[in-house]
Amino acid sequence: MESALSLIETELRAVERQFRKDLESDVHLIRKVGEYVLSSGGKRIRPALLLLSAKLCGYEGHRHIAIASVIEFIHTATLLHDDVVDNASLRRGLVSANRRWGNEASVLVGDYLFSKSFSIMVEDGDLDILRIISGATTRIAEGEVVQLASMSDLDLTEERYLEVVKSKTAVLLATACQAGAILGKAPRDRERALHDFGMDLGIAFQLVDDTLDYVSSEEQFGKTIGHDLREGKITLPLIHALRRCTPAEKRELSEIIRSETLEERDFLKVVSLVKAYDGIEFTMETARGYVGRGKSRLSAFPDSPGKEALLSLADYVILRNH
Repeated sequence: MESALSLIETELRAVERQFRKDLESDVHLIRKVGEYVLSSGGKRIRPALLLLSAKLCGYEGHRHIAIASVIEFIHTATLLHDDVVDNASLRRGLVSANRRWGNEASVLVGDYLFSKSFSIMVEDGDLDILRIISGATTRIAEGEVVQLASMSDLDLTEERYLEVVKSKTAVLLATACQAGAILGKAPRDRERALHDFGMDLGIAFQLVDDTLDYVSSEEQFGKTIGHDLREGKITLPLIHALRRCTPAEKRELSEIIRSETLEERDFLKVVSLVKAYDGIEFTMETARGYVGRGKSRLSAFPDSPGKEALLSLADYVILRNH
């Protein structure tokens, strides 16, 4: 991760400064909540993808800093809203904003970040970038609603789940890469290759998150372990186990998932079944497949430090433990 980001270290610092500038507001609570979430240790993968994609496509201007900031603003807004919907208590190892300032403040500051993002893009004036980012935010919202409608659905298919992942998580990584290509005026085939690279990476990123919710520790993960299960979210490790378990085990899982509270022993029972039916390894193997396909898409580009950094970032997605 560090070796990949060292290539854009100066630009990432500029993006951090842009965050602070774009958070300037006469409303103190906006600055306070926004700075708290933006300073809470995020890995900045989305801005990094945009910066590296722009570099790969030969971009040499300065507009990529503001657009990278927009991408992280939109991501942060979705986190603020997600934590309210999920009633989360931890985010990146810290007390979540909704627990600290309340649901109302989290939703409204998230709304501010969304609207500020579009103001910045209008000021930038690139209609192609405005088009793809506005399309991504619409798709993210659709993914959230589909996920909500799929809560506790033990018949959720892998295909349907992956569509939610693409909409809710992967589309913003794909858009970050595509925006970099647009800034660099890349040909359409290379713009598409970078978009698809980001989509594959985003899917793999979420699949690894799915496994960490079962096997990590809260200190490593920075979020409450088992939170997805407690919220009734059916993710790929469990989908795979449900396909292979006995009818009796499926009934037991159904009772656990649909109960109002998830006791520790029940969570451990689900973890045991997921592991027994290779749900973790299946999900990780699926994630590795997406990373491999994503890396192959960069064959459209000649070797360069930017390409090597993107390949390293792809490997990090699989190797990370938080």
